Amino acid sequence: MAKDVLCDVDTCKYWVEGNKCDADKIFITSHVYEAETVKETDCKTFEKKVH
Repeated sequence: MAKDVLCDVDTCKYWVEGNKCDADKIFITSHVYEAETVKETDCKTFEKKVH
């Protein structure tokens, strides 16, 4: 299992310096039955960062 989850969505409250995801768990789904490209996936852990 990967040690770090990388993410460049800096508007998410789980984003931390170094483009890392700081969530305890992540939830990723596909837009189609069997994803074949990155565009067919989606991170459902996203929560908008409050400044």
